[in-house]
Amino acid sequence: METAFRARTGADKGVNVAVMCEYDALPDIGHACGHNLIAEAGCAAGIGIKAALEASEIPLGRLTILGTPAEEGGGGKIKMIKNGCFDDVDIAMMVHPGPLELAHGLFVAVDLQTITYSGKASHAAAFPWEGINALDAAVAAYNGMSMLRQQMKPSWRVHGIITNGGAKPNIIPEKSEMQYYLRAPTEAELKVLMQKAGEVFHAAGQATGCTVEVKSTGHYSNVVSNPNLLELYVKNSLDLGVKFTPDYVPGLGRVHDIPAGSTDMGDVSHVIPSIHPLYSIGTTAVIHTRAFTDATNTDLAHERTLVASKSIAGCAVDVLRSPETLEAIKLSFKQHLQEA
Repeated sequence: METAFRARTGADKGVNVAVMCEYDALPDIGHACGHNLIAEAGCAAGIGIKAALEASEIPLGRLTILGTPAEEGGGGKIKMIKNGCFDDVDIAMMVHPGPLELAHGLFVAVDLQTITYSGKASHAAAFPWEGINALDAAVAAYNGMSMLRQQMKPSWRVHGIITNGGAKPNIIPEKSEMQYYLRAPTEAELKVLMQKAGEVFHAAGQATGCTVEVKSTGHYSNVVSNPNLLELYVKNSLDLGVKFTPDYVPGLGRVHDIPAGSTDMGDVSHVIPSIHPLYSIGTTAVIHTRAFTDATNTDLAHERTLVASKSIAGCAVDVLRSPETLEAIKLSFKQHLQEA
């Protein structure tokens, strides 16, 4: 990928620790997901780990900093996995800013779908009976998905928009298009949700006489956080004075049960032991809002980012210094992945 990068330091062999840097922004609202801070945290952690490698009297291993663009729907890390960028990596880590301090969030699997209905154009006033209304199919599908929510599990999410509803009001729309994101905590649950959604999309086409095409345009796996790595991250964070968000927050409920979105880091976590903690930048603003964009550019946000970078740097050094720790991480990775 043209905008990806890889920086390496350390020994030619041994444990290879990778830290991720994301840096893509969102259309119109800028860094409302805080990827500017993720890049900062990855670079800062890399500087700290590099210093530890150079200070050691014996070779500890290697450090790889990976610049991973196009997380927001582009699946940059998935392309990098396919291109072999993670083939020699033993563990992968990154942190993500937000309003909460969580060692692990519920990052769910997602399938991005484009639904296209095809009908028949006709004059909407003179000969409406000659037309087959593709917009009606899209509206029926949208309403059907809204009704499906009653039978969905609390941790499932569906959200969509109509991107094409026709050309002019006096023409029966012969084409309509929708985009939907379907999310669930695991791949197995997402498969069930995709089946249910597909039935809704096809039923809308059948009811209106339209043909329908459902196309998957992207897919992210759920994040499988490695418990051994998480334990090291929590220990290093507590040593730095970090106070984690309580499991139950009034007005939110059990925070670890709330889907935090989806990320291509999930795909990495299915390949190698990984963690993707959330850290607070001292704001109540939630991600993907203009208020969060502003919050990422404060002195407090940068201070909290440096603390988070020290936590993952300490975690990395703990692994580099102990082959036994790495073996335990790899063992738990195999066990945990089977259960995910």
